[in-house]
Amino acid sequence: MPIHYEPQEYTETDFLLPSKLYGTSGVSGSRRAKHADGAGAPAETICSMVLQILVPFLLAGFGTVSAGMLLDVVQNWDVFQEVTELLILVPAVLGMKGNLEMTLASRLSTAVNAGKMEPASEKWMLIVGNLALKQLQATVLGLLASMMAALLGWMAEGQMPAHHVVLLCSASVSTAFMASLLQGIIMVGVIIGSHRLGINPDNVATPMAASFGDLITLALLACLKLYSYVLYLVDLLFLCLIPLWVVIASKHPASNLLLRTGWEPIITAMVISSIGGLILDKTVSDPNLAGIIVYAPVINGIGGNLVSIQSSRISTNLHLYYPPGEVPEDRRSCFNPCRTFFGSGANHRSAQVLLLLVIPGQLVFLHAIHLIKGGHTLPSPLLTVSFLSASLIQVFSLLCIADCMVHALWRRSKDPDSYSIPYLTALGDLLGTALLSLAFLMLWCVGDSGSV
Repeated sequence: MPIHYEPQEYTETDFLLPSKLYGTSGVSGSRRAKHADGAGAPAETICSMVLQILVPFLLAGFGTVSAGMLLDVVQNWDVFQEVTELLILVPAVLGMKGNLEMTLASRLSTAVNAGKMEPASEKWMLIVGNLALKQLQATVLGLLASMMAALLGWMAEGQMPAHHVVLLCSASVSTAFMASLLQGIIMVGVIIGSHRLGINPDNVATPMAASFGDLITLALLACLKLYSYVLYLVDLLFLCLIPLWVVIASKHPASNLLLRTGWEPIITAMVISSIGGLILDKTVSDPNLAGIIVYAPVINGIGGNLVSIQSSRISTNLHLYYPPGEVPEDRRSCFNPCRTFFGSGANHRSAQVLLLLVIPGQLVFLHAIHLIKGGHTLPSPLLTVSFLSASLIQVFSLLCIADCMVHALWRRSKDPDSYSIPYLTALGDLLGTALLSLAFLMLWCVGDSGSV
């Protein structure tokens, strides 16, 4: 029997699937009372949480290491030397996984945990509608990111040749479109598979969505420069598909709502990431600091992956146990960073686990970079301390910001799944690039080569 939607207004905090299809809402006074005692929350031990987070975290980390090594190689290509604005474009294009893939992963994870992914026909309507919306957003964001890179490049250099602008636009749109399509399909499979295996999608979906996202995106961005004339025709095709994506996305109430209201966070996040790209471009242009380019995707990617897990978990908790506009008692007063890490709730434990993963994880990735570069040297003690300090400050800051931001958005009746992750991953790019640049500047000042 086909499902018919009655005309009604949907808000940004409605579940992705209408509650009337599945009986009563999951938010009730008794359920919130249970949750306050810890009885209503899904059983999740520290061990299971760590194991579920660790595998996708490591996969995502090695993906960012590979992206950093690839970026170190392609920066010397003629096209990157001639069109230096491409380095401004890199963080914005890589950041689209936070704007699009991770945001969709967070929304679908919330829908799965809230029991809103049945029946099967409704599930696939939801998935197709959101994938179409994501392709539309990827196309538009790719175009806007290239224009932003051109503008920042012009402001920095005082000139911008027309053929550079055309190359930036064509490469950015094609890369964003193809990477978004490939990663979106993988991410949907991960969420459905984790649900069937009894794994909490909040712990695995967002990092798995990004596990090789950086590498895929950067490889496409680098290789597409080799076929510029074909690229222009392909771009025209992608732009012509925009009306089709609009029609498909408007078929489902949830994606139709985001079609109208979901642009602000992803465009703002793209602008923030572009500023990080300008910092990276200026840092790399100094021969004494050029080594930063290998490490930038690692620190930015890991920070974004970890904070996206926490944001998704907090959002799921709010969707399950609190109506829009209502937040836990201890989140109604002034923000206190100590409350992010200390308390009795599951989200306090996950914040502690995520912060504790930073140092061992980054040590593994730091040594992996040196092994891939030849294995003849080890990172110097000063480089190791500087890199770990920058990573720790970045992730600590992001987890505190996430705790404050997600609850503030919910208090204002905005869906954190759609708003928080783009802002958080973009801030991660900006913080990571700025802190890493400062660390490398300090290493250069004391004469440390970065290896022993």
